[in-house]
Amino acid sequence: METLLDKIQRCEVCKAHLPCGPRPVVQLSPYSKITIISQAPGRRVHETGIPWNDASGRKLREWINVDEATFYDPLIFSILPMGFCYPGKGISGDLPPRSECAPLWHPQILNSFEYRPFILLIGQYAQCYYLKKAGKNSLTETVKNYKEYLPEYFPLPHPSPRNQNWVKINPWFMHEVIPELREKIRLTIYTAIPKL
Repeated sequence: METLLDKIQRCEVCKAHLPCGPRPVVQLSPYSKITIISQAPGRRVHETGIPWNDASGRKLREWINVDEATFYDPLIFSILPMGFCYPGKGISGDLPPRSECAPLWHPQILNSFEYRPFILLIGQYAQCYYLKKAGKNSLTETVKNYKEYLPEYFPLPHPSPRNQNWVKINPWFMHEVIPELREKIRLTIYTAIPKL
């Protein structure tokens, strides 16, 4: 994994398409119990090099009920975006993650884990890529039917401040999904998991 991480940090495959240049932001350990697969780093994360170091990250940590020390412990969490670098600004929010990253790096990373991690699929890009035809017609329906994807995956909306209206109009998410998510996270952190 150390050699792989070094290769990722030096990756320039998408360089010509990145307005701020390449700066892959990941957090990896072969012993991680939980893997967070999301979309791509935002501008603030690109600047600091720290994954989820923004308002979205604070909300995600609130949802999963862990503190920063736990979240940034690679023995517990690996952080693996669909696109490793900040893709730039679009008309309404950031551009989609670059499509080159996931097929190039994800299989190598997932094959390097010592244990089968519990995977959070955050947002439509991660869900479409990993769930494929098993995903529902919308992110809302996929998240609502999260139990269908357990024990391997747990689909979630993106915790961006832009999505807080989605949370308000879908009250079942905070009442039903979040308590279940927190319990799964707690059990995964404190339970030994078998080797692959």
